[in-house]
Amino acid sequence: MTVTTNGFVEGCLPEELKKVLRSVASELGDVIDDMDSIQVIPLKGAMTNEVYQINWPLNDKRDLVRKVLVRIYGEGVELFFNRDNEVQTFECISKHGQGPRLLGRFAEGRVEEFIHARTLSAADLRDPDVSALIASKLREFQNLEMPGSKNVVLWDRMRNWLKEARTLCTHKDAKEFRLDALEEEICVLEKELSRDDQAIGFCHNDLQYGNIMMDEETRLITIIDYEYSSYNPIAYDIANHFCEMTANYHTETPHILDFGAYPGLEERKRFVHNYLSSGGDQPNDAEINQLVEDAEKYTLANHLLWGLWGIISGYVNDIDFDYKEYARQRFRQYWLRKPALLGSDCICSE
Repeated sequence: MTVTTNGFVEGCLPEELKKVLRSVASELGDVIDDMDSIQVIPLKGAMTNEVYQINWPLNDKRDLVRKVLVRIYGEGVELFFNRDNEVQTFECISKHGQGPRLLGRFAEGRVEEFIHARTLSAADLRDPDVSALIASKLREFQNLEMPGSKNVVLWDRMRNWLKEARTLCTHKDAKEFRLDALEEEICVLEKELSRDDQAIGFCHNDLQYGNIMMDEETRLITIIDYEYSSYNPIAYDIANHFCEMTANYHTETPHILDFGAYPGLEERKRFVHNYLSSGGDQPNDAEINQLVEDAEKYTLANHLLWGLWGIISGYVNDIDFDYKEYARQRFRQYWLRKPALLGSDCICSE
């Protein structure tokens, strides 16, 4: 077995995973005679899970291989979402033909279909043609009919994560991140941003470039990784994507965000136009401007939520990523942008 990662102790796959891989191979019409023939390749860029490409030979000459993807769940992720619900979402999206198939499960992770497409890069998000494809696919994704409640999850999720952060934080960190003030801030945002006429859809909620794949030949876009997916305002999901344009997770300092790279007004309008027009109708300027404005305000909710994620992850996850510095940047941006987007006089009223 060729192993190019230290993720599996001493180059050994867990026995349960070996059993699952043999079962998956059998269901695909393959036979794994020798576990030493398996090749394990780490895939970089994940910030919560460890992800590996696993290959095994399809014939004696070993010039053809089967590829699958193995996802090892990260430490502490149960604080962010319910894993059983996430797997149910994964299977439902797969049935809609929107993502990879679930091939097998084991205690520490799962085996997924390997998507024969490339993961996008940070630069791809700024390519107007690729961005238009993402906008269209995002609208298609948000229109999926998913089982369960259609209620907005954002505000309860934010409050739950704040509770977890308070439980985990030292007094010093709680003071630095102003955790005592955040309950009121969440209240402010919910009051100011919630409208009866806002569109609600099944949102991905983590539309960073690493969760978007593209087939180079067909130009088809596939959105992957649904841990945080839920019903939310579509403007929140679009805002999340805009915020992710400030990140490049494949540098020496992946936790550092470049808010100077946040898309300008015309770029945001172009994305929203492509998003709205992908349904077949031509949106008017008022519709475009309204969604752009709504998305801009929802960047504040994104900064608070992912700031809390950074705090919690810093305590429970050992992945080589400076989560607390990431959190500092998100909170700093929240306090910087709030006066311009909501006004400095917003208060929480019962």
